[in-house]
Amino acid sequence: MPYITLYGNRHSGHSYKVRLFLQFTETPHCYKTIDLMQLRAERPAFFRENARYDEVPLLIYRGQPLVQSNAILQHLSDKLEALQGGSDNADPARTQVNEWLMWEQSRLGFSLPNLRFERKFKSDCDPAVLAWLGARLREDLDVLNTHLEQGDGFIVGDKLSIADCSLAGYLYWLGDAGLEIANWPAVEAWLTKLSSQEGWQHPDDLMA
Repeated sequence: MPYITLYGNRHSGHSYKVRLFLQFTETPHCYKTIDLMQLRAERPAFFRENARYDEVPLLIYRGQPLVQSNAILQHLSDKLEALQGGSDNADPARTQVNEWLMWEQSRLGFSLPNLRFERKFKSDCDPAVLAWLGARLREDLDVLNTHLEQGDGFIVGDKLSIADCSLAGYLYWLGDAGLEIANWPAVEAWLTKLSSQEGWQHPDDLMA
């Protein structure tokens, strides 16, 4: 039996980024869905007992519960010695991977999912909120596009890393947020490159 179980949701890019890592590394695992439309008190007891913030993803690794997607990616990368972005902790590439994880958490991982949620799942969107999130997301995409224009194909150098998994979490759903990926050609080319990697699946398929 796999020693890894991932609890996620089909609309969660944070869940997708973790499962994408598991796919890229061909790591055996169980995947179980959590219905986020359920009241929190009605969600499975095991999930509620182990998901400290009552959010997805929740990963059970050898019996240990892990939460927060980028923290999960770091843990898996270290334990499996995969997609680390550098040969050891002294490698500058490893530091850059961690920097991008932090940037994703505070920037792209905030602006994109929130704008997508407002546009796709709410019927009473506040125009001011949409404008603020849209402006912030465009800024984030500009930063990422400029970085990729100057890079070697992946987020850090010429090797796939957990930084790629993290930043790609919601970007295949950019259209749901009302933006066109073609406006950021370097980001579009990078996503196309990711989609050609062994094990890749679109989130609509992988998280179904």
